This record gives sequence, structure tokens and C-alpha cells, in this order.
Amino acid sequence: MPPSRPPRPSTFRGGIDGVLLVAVLLVAVNLRAPLTALPPVVADVAADLHLTAAAAGLLTGIPVLCFALATPAVAGLLGRSSLRTAIAVALGLILAGTLLRSADLAALGADTLGTAGTFAGTVLLGLGITTANLAVPMIAQRDFPGHVATVTGLYTAAINVGTVATTALTAPLADAVGWRWALASWSVLAVVALVWWLRAVPREASAPRPTAQGTGSGTSSGTTSSPDTARPGDRGGSSDPGSTGPDPDADADALATAAAEGVTGTDPSAARERHVLATPFTWWLCAMFALQSSSFYALTAWLPLILEDLAGIPRAASGGAASLFQGFAIVGGLAVPLAVRRWSMRTSFAVIAVLWLALPVGLLAAPGLWAVWASMAGVAQAANFVVIFTLVAQHFPTIRRGRQASATVQSVGYCLAAVAPTLAGALHSATGTWAAPVAVVLGALVAMTVIGLALTGSPRPRAR
Repeated sequence: MPPSRPPRPSTFRGGIDGVLLVAVLLVAVNLRAPLTALPPVVADVAADLHLTAAAAGLLTGIPVLCFALATPAVAGLLGRSSLRTAIAVALGLILAGTLLRSADLAALGADTLGTAGTFAGTVLLGLGITTANLAVPMIAQRDFPGHVATVTGLYTAAINVGTVATTALTAPLADAVGWRWALASWSVLAVVALVWWLRAVPREASAPRPTAQGTGSGTSSGTTSSPDTARPGDRGGSSDPGSTGPDPDADADALATAAAEGVTGTDPSAARERHVLATPFTWWLCAMFALQSSSFYALTAWLPLILEDLAGIPRAASGGAASLFQGFAIVGGLAVPLAVRRWSMRTSFAVIAVLWLALPVGLLAAPGLWAVWASMAGVAQAANFVVIFTLVAQHFPTIRRGRQASATVQSVGYCLAAVAPTLAGALHSATGTWAAPVAVVLGALVAMTVIGLALTGSPRPRAR
């Protein structure tokens, strides 16, 4: 039997494993890039596949529906498999979906076959991204327990690097090689991430199984910790404001984590814990994320047309103008860990909320300054994502409960997000102006701000 692999030297202050962090960031680049690659060429796709506008819209809506509907099932599967395997499967689905969506199956003799392949590939993309959406925050919580806010911020920034790249480059690629090859070219991102992930993350070591009395929850000495190996003793000594302090119930939580990850035995602490669905904090987080994500997807879907209508941006330039909203999200993902080192979480969130509200208020009151408002809101929409999932990690610090809470928050939030663009479009059709949908987004963000100020107040004891 080969000797266990020695721990890799940490390359970041506080012991962050740089090789694993790069693996996480490469995964994150793939989590929105395949979706934002489609809008720049959706007209070409619709024309080639003979799709109506409504059917073409489904190609962007299906992944968000997957986020909402598949999240509970995926969360259950994650409790029965290693995170190393889960991420590898997620990247495999993203790779397969990207290629299938772009494949010219109609060349086999039936136009309907080509359309079916495009939609089937889109479903695979949605399922792969849903899996990674849940697994990556679990990795941040378990393998970077002292740096949850920092890693979540970097992860969010990496997501937006991918969205900016595909938004900016897909159309020029399509002009050169056609929309199919342009979309398929982004599969390279999944290949790179998958290869790095499998090489950087060792297979999990066999964990000692607890006895009937609940003992034996540790790992053998000399074994490298990985995303597949629970690290119950690594909870205190955090320098990251997004982390939790020493846990007096660490041993009980370790057993709960082991049980959740498929280790047999009796876990008396799990029986005493309240399920996350019985915790009011979970439902307020659901409401906060639902308002955040529905506002984001409504604006993402229609911002070019909103800017054309309210700010007078020419149609040819409106897409580039709207890209400010995505581009400045990179700053937002990196800003939260820095902000919470200087300010409290509530103060940081209050600043984020003001920046978020600037876009709908600015478009209604001073649309000529659209570039300022879009940039401010771009920072805020990513920063608020970091805040929400840092709150999940703070209040549900065990892996099992963190997975349950994250699944619940995402499932509920993305249900509303999936219909938000359609509702915004219907409201525009009914009123003949984009001012009405923007006003509704403003109301949603005001409600989100009130909830967020309450949730980011003084730390609450964890619900049991």
C-alpha cells in the first residue's frame, strides 16, 4: 500500500491550500460561463433551429429551473458521495452538456433531432451547475473553515470572470467560426478544471467507522485532508470574519458530519438537532436570496432593452453597456472579505444594499448616469451573494446542516428567479415601458434590504 501523501505546503496566510484553492476557482469559472455564452448568439441559434422567441427563451430559463427543482435531490445525493466525486461528475455534465448543446445532430437527418439535442444539452448543463452550486460552498466550509468569506468571495469573483469572458468573446467567435463552434469552444474551461481537480484533490482516505457507542470519528495520522475528508477539529482559530469560533460541540458535530457523509453508526447529536427547515433563520435567508436572485436574473435578462428604453442607449451598444453589470461583479466578490475585516457584517451589508438600490433608483430618476448605476449594482449583486452564503456557513457550521440550509435557500430562491424574467417581460408588455419592471425590482430590493439588516445583526446562537 503506498504511503499517504504528505500535506501540501500552504501558500496563503492562515493555512489556505493554494493548489486546492486554484482547483475550486477553476470549477467556479464554469458555473455561469456556459449560460452567459448563449445570449450573444441566441438570435443565430433560434434562426438555425427554427425556434420561436419563447422556445429560445427556454434555453436560458432551463438551467435556472434546474437550480430550483433539482437542488433537493442533488443535496441528498451529496450526502451519500464524496465531494471529490461530486465535483468531477458536475464538470463531466457541464462538458457533455456544452458539447451536446452545440452538436449538429440535425445532420443525421432530422431537424427535430438537432433541436432535441440542444435542449438535452441545456438540461445536462443545468444539472451539472446545480451539483457544483451546492458542492463548492461545502468545500469552502469544510476545507477552508477559517476563511469561508475569503474563499466564497474569490469563488464568486471567478464565476464572474467566466461570465465576462463568454459574454464578450462568444459573438466575435461566432462571426469567425459559427455559433456551434463558438459555444463548443467554452468546453475547454471544463476540461481544464476537471483535469486540475482530479490531480489536485487526492482520493479520500478510509475514515474509521464509529462504534455503537459513537467513538472513532477521527482520521488516521499522516493522511492529507481533502474535500472528501471531514475536518471536525479544524473549527477554531479563525482569522476570517466569515468563520465561526471554537465549537464546544465539535465531537458531536464531527459524528453528525461523518453520518451525513455515509459513515455508519449511531449519532445521538443528530437526533437532538432541529432540522434547518424548522429554523426561522433558514426561511428568512430563503426570502433574502429569492429577492436577490430574482432581481439579478430579471435585470440580466432585460438590461440591454431597459437601457435602450430608459437611457436612450442605441441597440447596437446596449449589450456592451449592460456588461458593466456583470464585469463589476468581479470586484464585488473580492470586496466582502476585505470589508468585513474593517466593518461589521451588518455595516458591510448596508453598503452593499445602497449600491444595489442605486441601479433601479438611478434608472428611474437619472437614467443618463446609467454607467454609474450599473457599475455600482454590479459590485453589489456579487457581494450580496457572498454575504448570504457566509451567513449560511456562520449559522449552520456542520457540513450536514450547511448542506441542508444551502439546498433549501437555493431551491426556494431559484424558483422565484426562474420566473422573474418572464414576469418582468409580461409587465413590460402590459405597460409598454420598462419603468414598471424596474420599479418592481426596486420594491424587491427594498424588502431584501430590510431582511438583510435583520439577519446580519448580532450573532445568534445556533439552532439545535
